[in-house]
Amino acid sequence: MVKAGKLAKRVGPLGTSPSHLMHRALQLALDIYSEETGPDGLTQRQFAVLEATSIKTGLTQTELVRMTGIDRSTLADLVTRMTAKGLLERERSTLDARAKAVRLSTEGAARLEAARPLVEAADKRIMALLPKGQRETFLAQLAELAAAADAAPDAAKAEAKAAKKALKQADKEAKKAEKAARKADRPAKPAKVKKPKAVEAA
Repeated sequence: MVKAGKLAKRVGPLGTSPSHLMHRALQLALDIYSEETGPDGLTQRQFAVLEATSIKTGLTQTELVRMTGIDRSTLADLVTRMTAKGLLERERSTLDARAKAVRLSTEGAARLEAARPLVEAADKRIMALLPKGQRETFLAQLAELAAAADAAPDAAKAEAKAAKKALKQADKEAKKAEKAARKADRPAKPAKVKKPKAVEAA
């Protein structure tokens, strides 16, 4: 178990960089995962996809992206390779005829079942690196970061939509101001002089 503060003193400014420290922690976690699952075992992403498809049958790619956090292009390639290996099976989605859904194959289910205790052992090794009193808090903080990552695409869409709406409103206001300015610059029309009525002779 590494005592708090030692790493920060050794690496200087990098010891206070969240992105650097999370990257190092991820490297460590993946190394431990690989040691437990072995060279022929499922990769962490393959395991995540199989676990997600075991929870719900007939997942679309969009649902898999949401459940695993793997980006769409990487997931598409991953699903293609896992289907070729016989771990997944493709089928037409019952909810959307245009979409393809995936489900766990018999081989995939067997590989997932065999991998679960190995992944659990890896998780235990990782958590054992932290003091017992900090483990629950650590998991809660990781869950918060994961939730923030899941919410990021929707937040970005909402932000882009709000920016577009603001731009449209600003454009509308600018046109309105321009129209008012043109109207103010027009020369005033001369006032009409009323002709005196002719006096009828008595």
